[in-house]
Amino acid sequence: MGNELIPPGGAGGPEGPDGIEQINLREALEERYLAYALSTIMHRALPDVRDGMKPVHRRLLYAMRLLKLDPGQGFKKCARIVGDVMGKFHPHGDSAIYDALVRLAQDFSQRYPLAEGQGNFGNIDGDSAAAMRYTEARLTETARLLLEGIDEDAIDFRETYDGLDQEPIVLPGGFPNLLANGSAGIAVGMATSIPAHNVAEVCDAALHLIKHPGAPIEKLVEFVKGPDFPTGGVLVEDPASILEAYRTGRGGFRVQAKWEKEDTGRGTWVVVVTEIPYQVQKSKLIEKIAELLIARRLPLLADVRDESAEDIRVVLEPRSRNVDPALLMASLFKLTELENRFPLNMNVLSRGQVPNVLGLKEIIAEWLEHRKDVLIRRSRHRLAKIEHRLEVLAGYLVAYLNLDEVIRIIRYEDEPKRELMKAFELSDVQAEAILNMRLRSLRKLEEMEIRGEHDKLSAERDELNALLASDELQWKQISGEIRAVRKYYGPETELGKRRTQFGEATDIDVEEIHNAMIEREPITVVVSQKGWIRAMKGHIQDTSTLSFKQGDDLAFAFPAETTDKLLVFSTGGRFFTLTPDRLPGGRSQGEPIRLLVDMDQDQDIVAVFVHKPGRKLLVAATDARGFVVGEDDVLANTRKGKQVLNVSASEEAKICVPADGDRIAVIGMNRKLLVFPLEQVGEMTRGRGVRLQRYRDGGISDAVVFKADDGLTWVNSSGRSFTRTLEELTDWCGDRAQAGRLPPPGFPRSNKFGTNGL
Repeated sequence: MGNELIPPGGAGGPEGPDGIEQINLREALEERYLAYALSTIMHRALPDVRDGMKPVHRRLLYAMRLLKLDPGQGFKKCARIVGDVMGKFHPHGDSAIYDALVRLAQDFSQRYPLAEGQGNFGNIDGDSAAAMRYTEARLTETARLLLEGIDEDAIDFRETYDGLDQEPIVLPGGFPNLLANGSAGIAVGMATSIPAHNVAEVCDAALHLIKHPGAPIEKLVEFVKGPDFPTGGVLVEDPASILEAYRTGRGGFRVQAKWEKEDTGRGTWVVVVTEIPYQVQKSKLIEKIAELLIARRLPLLADVRDESAEDIRVVLEPRSRNVDPALLMASLFKLTELENRFPLNMNVLSRGQVPNVLGLKEIIAEWLEHRKDVLIRRSRHRLAKIEHRLEVLAGYLVAYLNLDEVIRIIRYEDEPKRELMKAFELSDVQAEAILNMRLRSLRKLEEMEIRGEHDKLSAERDELNALLASDELQWKQISGEIRAVRKYYGPETELGKRRTQFGEATDIDVEEIHNAMIEREPITVVVSQKGWIRAMKGHIQDTSTLSFKQGDDLAFAFPAETTDKLLVFSTGGRFFTLTPDRLPGGRSQGEPIRLLVDMDQDQDIVAVFVHKPGRKLLVAATDARGFVVGEDDVLANTRKGKQVLNVSASEEAKICVPADGDRIAVIGMNRKLLVFPLEQVGEMTRGRGVRLQRYRDGGISDAVVFKADDGLTWVNSSGRSFTRTLEELTDWCGDRAQAGRLPPPGFPRSNKFGTNGL
């Protein structure tokens, strides 16, 4: 690819015979993609750390200010605002600009809205705003703080895209907008995701950082405890995770809906959800809950209703009054967006130029440095204005002291300006000001007013000079401004009080939640000889009426419940776990187990049974090598299952029986029976195990574990049960790995005990 040449115009290569310039394709693509990536990063997706704004939002606020849409003034049509922004500053689609404006006015999207809307600006259900020709907007007090000082040389301007106007590079940022309102965006190769925070908490952290520049992040997190989302909710993230996220600038926050139990009389109750996680659409949330309800995946829930008006009120009705509300909500948190995770990736334009992931301390520090730069620039601008005014006032005083001569010069001289400058040693500015004086200003009291203004401005000039010369005074001034912001957005105000509360995640066992989400019903699990499985309702006693595919027949049939777990043991020595609630129904022939789990085609099923926590199992291969394993250790979380019994290529798993007892009885294909203590077989979680019985030819046929006090029981082909005590089995008792001897009279010719206990 690097050697290919393409002939677009531009610099980079020699000209061909037809005057076409040839350039390297690889270099051309790299150059153009890099230009696109930088444009996306710098001018679209990432916010500036100083004012927390992307270009489209900055241009919207500036255009609204030019339209005099200040707080308390009249509204103007959003179409007018969008038109000005698109025509002067932002050459993109009007719908994208209007969407950005709408978001600035939504109190469920912005923690501190920067625009005040009049009309339909959408809702938390996900309904879109009305067309821009129907809606109106103006700036809020928060936006005014961000723009304050923009006409006082506080920031730099640049030319707009067409070179006809000027636009601000960054706003003065008297409000910590980046942390207060957050930001989200996807650039090229990077993204940003910053949640909203409480302004009073951010201001407290900033004030502490001014006093203690070396303060550790642990101290700042005491002030900024976590996000404060516009829609409230409950933050259940671990404090250590929050600290690490703010330290590195990367992490996430778990947010749950706020709910309460509401009594409805006669022992009944409902759960009322009053706040939902940020950026979750209420209508889609309720729709999802309803779908899960219809699919019977929420057995603890009977109904869901949306009773919301201006405030959110989602009512969840339990299936019975005995349901644990915490367990009900835990199941909903697991399956729905009532619990959501908001990612933290504080990737911003540091100093407006460098994309970088900053921690909480670095973001606050850069905002404070910006405020200091703004203060210095505004002070110098004000100082220049004062110097100019003092110069003019000094000229006025000269005029009053020599009023008759000034009048004579103006009246009779051909060039009065030059004569005034020559006669009284005036500057050009002073002479021009005297010539522009009104006659009414010549009254006697005017001189007193000028002297008073001169003294006042002189004192202000001295204060500004002292401010510019003292770093301490500058930080004192900035601290005062931040305290004023904190007072306006204090926790006692309606807008400033914290909305997102703190809590702990409900500590409910995952198994308990899983069982709660399954409706408990009795079933009969049926497995055919060819490995087809199904679940039939109820506990069926008579299995003779079951139908199977041609050439197939019954292999296993046992009672269970939909909340149980099924264990499948294959000839490959691998255990698989199934949940009965997801098995096909009894009306069909079922499905092959191989479709439900990743079992090899050349393997068969040894056993299928209901999992019983805490039970022990004896597993063995055809070569009579085996061991005892805990049933909890064979549970598998994936379709691949869990390898437990290792078998060689010529052997396969053969035995899986409960290890409930203290003796093992093993019979081989050679019809030799051996009884020995269970303690001679070790307990493992995976391996080949030890030899249970020795054979000259053949392998193991069956095995069973029993208690010495109960004796050994087997069932013959006619269904009759026989029991032999340990004394009666003295001739067959020995040690592990012995050959054994022929079984007692009456033992089945099938060499099977018929009582595996699973």
